[in-house]
Amino acid sequence: MITGDQLASIALDAGKLIMDIYSSDFAVERKDDASPVTDADAQAELLIMDGLMIAEPSLAVIAEEAMSAGQLPEHDARFALVDPLDGTKEFINRNGQFTVNIGIIEHGKPVMGVVYAPAINRLFVAEAPDKAWQANVKPGEPVPASDARMPLHIRRCPEQGLTAIASKSHRSAETDTFLKKFKVNEIISAGSSLKFCLLAAGEADLYPRMGRTMEWDTAAGQAVAEAAGARVLTEDGEPLRYGKRERGYDNPHFIVYGDVTPT
Repeated sequence: MITGDQLASIALDAGKLIMDIYSSDFAVERKDDASPVTDADAQAELLIMDGLMIAEPSLAVIAEEAMSAGQLPEHDARFALVDPLDGTKEFINRNGQFTVNIGIIEHGKPVMGVVYAPAINRLFVAEAPDKAWQANVKPGEPVPASDARMPLHIRRCPEQGLTAIASKSHRSAETDTFLKKFKVNEIISAGSSLKFCLLAAGEADLYPRMGRTMEWDTAAGQAVAEAAGARVLTEDGEPLRYGKRERGYDNPHFIVYGDVTPT
């Protein structure tokens, strides 16, 4: 089976490819749902798919661009979810807050994952459901040695109030209403799956997502957050699960809680 280091290596390679395109005069096209897509999305996905095939040939992979083209593989209880460029709008706007996401699912639960933000050199890895680390890694560099890895763990709730994190592109009135239930000292914004990772790194305490997301958007980030001690729950208080074929692999609304009591 694939290891955390192998996942990290694949994500770093994809990040290097993405940054090469990022520095070029790339074109932007539109998918059938009107969402933007670039060469970076397509090329990074192919690179990741090839890397996963080499590392674990029997692993079924559900990937965003392949799904957009109608390619849904059959899968068992263990499969991968890939978003090669989460935050395409951030990529197009060149604000740096986009990520490579690879998550491994077993029986509906994310058990491994990697999130790499190549423009800001931040790598987050969940090697197992209870072990996660981060490192500063530039695109093109190798997977960092163990002495360069910083363990990830949620922080204790600050006495002065919570730091909530919200989507940079999808902030809603419903999100603001939810946050009024808590003593919030600060609201920060971030793009893509960085929101999960900032909470895992102890830089935020609460992340509500009251909008549509797809499983490949969230699997890797959830793996990182939960391995760092967070909880990812639906509005009904149930764990956010994966393999929801009947829903078309989309997610219900969810909340990521650090050291915070769910409401």
